[in-house]
Amino acid sequence: MLFSSPIFLYLFLPLVLFIYYLAPTKFKNFLLLFFSLLFYTWGEKELVLLILLSSAIDYSAALIIESGRRKIGLYLSLIVNIGLLVYFKYVNFVYTNLIEVLTHFNWTPNEAYRFASIALPLGISFYTFQTMSYTIDVYRGKVKANRNFIDFACYVTLFPQLIAGPIVRYHDIQNELKARTTTGSQIAEGVQRFIIGLAKKMIIANNCAFLADGIFALSSDDLTATTAWLGAIAYAFQIYFDFSGYSDMAIGLGKMLGFNFPENFNYPYISKSLREFWRRWHITLSEWFRDYVYIPLGGNRNQRTLVNLLIVFFLTGLWHGANWTFIVWGLFHGFFLILERTSLGKTISRWPKFMSHFYVIPIIFLSWVIFRSDTITDALQFIAAMFSFDFSYNAPFLNFYLSTEVILVLLLATLASTPIFSILGEWLLTKCNSAAQSQVLYFTRVFGLLVLFAVCMTYVAVDSYNPFIYFRF
Repeated sequence: MLFSSPIFLYLFLPLVLFIYYLAPTKFKNFLLLFFSLLFYTWGEKELVLLILLSSAIDYSAALIIESGRRKIGLYLSLIVNIGLLVYFKYVNFVYTNLIEVLTHFNWTPNEAYRFASIALPLGISFYTFQTMSYTIDVYRGKVKANRNFIDFACYVTLFPQLIAGPIVRYHDIQNELKARTTTGSQIAEGVQRFIIGLAKKMIIANNCAFLADGIFALSSDDLTATTAWLGAIAYAFQIYFDFSGYSDMAIGLGKMLGFNFPENFNYPYISKSLREFWRRWHITLSEWFRDYVYIPLGGNRNQRTLVNLLIVFFLTGLWHGANWTFIVWGLFHGFFLILERTSLGKTISRWPKFMSHFYVIPIIFLSWVIFRSDTITDALQFIAAMFSFDFSYNAPFLNFYLSTEVILVLLLATLASTPIFSILGEWLLTKCNSAAQSQVLYFTRVFGLLVLFAVCMTYVAVDSYNPFIYFRF
């Protein structure tokens, strides 16, 4: 059930909010658990049992840790969660590659083919990381084990962040799970954030997806440097506004329900280094790998810093999907992060800001080509086209995909990738010298949000192109 689907916007969400606000406080977590399981079951059916199993195991593991059998509880959580992730997400990948190797030697075990039909449960990469962070934090003594299974299962299955994050750690919301209040201003802030996220998704990401998917579907013979660069730019905007839009909607929904989820994006395309990019892109994932992989490996406190970075970014790529393109994408970023820790990093820090920015952006766009491609060969052919110096214009193709609407959206995406609108809003606020002017600015903002929402509803009503990238992960 997509947040941008009619069933969610017109039925599920209004029903949840109506019942939730009327319910006594002591029943709110139970209701959220019920509706979250309903939300997940809508798309996954019997696989909802998997998330319940994961919740039960980690709930029990934390209690085992606090009972004194610390390593038994920790290993139980890690083995089950990593085991589920490996089986459902990576076994098919491993066996597919194994078959290719064995076929090369004219020996293919028939048993291997049965793994090709393993279904990938939605959100498994997110909720397994959340529950593992919980038991690890209990083991480290950072949080106390939750002895109420309803409350804990509510945390694991919360529908706003269940499918695509942000990765919410238990300590982020442990107090709100026990007691929370939902004020009118918090609800209003949540509605505003949800509308902005919906607009990112429906207006910007979906239009960019239409152009990007059309270009990436071209054969290598039909690609020119013009179309290839346009496709890379369109996909870079698509993945950013698709994913950050969903994070905004999740954060907004959380506020409507009394939760404060962590931020997940902070204008990553204004970065002046790859290190800065990873402090701004998918922040909760970067922090998860930092706290639970990089630092335990030794971080930058020993001679293995560069090896640790490669391990982390190999795992970051693998986390995104069972495909060599994701692994190479992760190692690609790891390679440049290692370079930035050498004398190159000091050199870049002395460059003017615009030069640093134009060093980062092409690298990021090239990495998205690897990320988006089905195979390494496809990625290399696409990148070769980008640097082919063939700037011919495929008029029939571009006239179809590069409509006036898409061109306007690309311009809007460029502006919205920077904090220019936030800066403008703050500047206007400083120019308000009276209560009347503040009211005018407030109602102008409300009107603008209503217009955005109306435009989004138009896209929903006409059933416009509406893919979601992170359902693959």
